[in-house]
Amino acid sequence: MSVRSTRFAAAVLLSGSAALAFAQAYPNRAVTMIVPFPPGASSDSMTRLVAQKFTENTGQNMVVDNRPGGGGATGAVATKNATPDGYTLMMINLGSHAANTVLVDKLPYDPIRDFKPVSQTWVFPSVLAIPAGSPAKSVADLVALAKSKPGGLNYASQGVGSGGHILGAMFKSSTGAPMVHVPFKGAAPAVVDLMAGRVDYLFSAYASVSAQVKDGRLRLLATTASSRLGPLPEVPTMAEAGFRDVDLDTWFGVAGPVGMPDALVQRMQIEIEKSVRSPDVVAKMADQGVQAVSSSSAAFGALIARDIERLRALVKELGAKGD
Repeated sequence: MSVRSTRFAAAVLLSGSAALAFAQAYPNRAVTMIVPFPPGASSDSMTRLVAQKFTENTGQNMVVDNRPGGGGATGAVATKNATPDGYTLMMINLGSHAANTVLVDKLPYDPIRDFKPVSQTWVFPSVLAIPAGSPAKSVADLVALAKSKPGGLNYASQGVGSGGHILGAMFKSSTGAPMVHVPFKGAAPAVVDLMAGRVDYLFSAYASVSAQVKDGRLRLLATTASSRLGPLPEVPTMAEAGFRDVDLDTWFGVAGPVGMPDALVQRMQIEIEKSVRSPDVVAKMADQGVQAVSSSSAAFGALIARDIERLRALVKELGAKGD
């Protein structure tokens, strides 16, 4: 039986009263959560917080399955092809389900048609990180360095379409300085090359670089937050540094393959919200500059659609496609 036929059969099986009964019993076995980045990234650590709480709340394991590659495409295709029974989910994000649509030619999945959103889970601003040995002491210094150095600076990102990619393109456009995009398969390998000085800067979640900042291997020049972050009161915002237009929050959320019955999605949303909104999870995320959030399936789907159009206009303005 083909994948399409299997998914159709599952959807039929879960129709009507059968879907309601199935949803009420959910989950009755382990749930796989696909994360489209390697271990060590902020998305991985935040997902594991939620997965642990989900397991505590439901008595069923939530297994984190890291599927890096293609700026989220590898994990997205695996989720798209899964049976729509609620036992294979994906931690989607701004890059995989909005930016990729306008940045990647021949994307092997459709963020709207191939997925059923469940709930948003968290949102965060980014930090501008540089190697500890960089001569730049401020954002202005970094721009001056880019303009003075033959060939300019190289900026890392978590992959094409990631928040780091978009913010890097914004920064390049805002400064007019020569800057070259170097995409990686997630934040963890980008941070390794940043510490080694093989790339010059990176916009990322604070959670992805906090350990390296605390032990002195990286330094922070600014954050993209609207006001100074609680865990980083000494770090100015990009607006304070004179770059108000370099502003983009990155969101994450849970989705599954299209075809999941509404009753099941509503049941899943309740469990995800309980996990994300748990006081200890909220506090741990806040310590990393991350805001825990939740939403209905419809509200999350509307956010995805809005951001696809917003980023389409932004990418056109920045000329970032293929950067």
